[in-house]
Amino acid sequence: MGEKDPAGFVLSEDHMPHKPLKPCRYAGCPNLTEGTYCPIHKKLVDQKYNRYQRNQEAQSFYNSTAWRKLRARFLIEHPFCVECRKQGKLTKATLVDHIVPISKGGDPLEEYNLQSLCWNCHSSKSTSEGSRFGNK
Repeated sequence: MGEKDPAGFVLSEDHMPHKPLKPCRYAGCPNLTEGTYCPIHKKLVDQKYNRYQRNQEAQSFYNSTAWRKLRARFLIEHPFCVECRKQGKLTKATLVDHIVPISKGGDPLEEYNLQSLCWNCHSSKSTSEGSRFGNK
């Protein structure tokens, strides 16, 4: 996170203002964040999701050596979020997303079915697909 200007906007390295920080949505957490959860609670929410909600077959795939190597290489080759770039923003990608979800027949290890996304864009896509925060 960058420094803040007097109005509370987060400044990037080029000192352009970004959206103001908002409260973490984890019950009782006072932290401010750019996303839905602060880093502490994002990790906790992700762990709970992986343990109790994610399909175990999918979990074993995402823990596989083949996926981890492909993901790491893909993020190096495609370091920016494709959705943010469409909006004229350069945001570091932190996730590799399957364009067509594996559960809907998407090829899990082919690059033509992958895109780099930031956490916010990936969450939005997952919600609209109903694969994580919505109804399956």
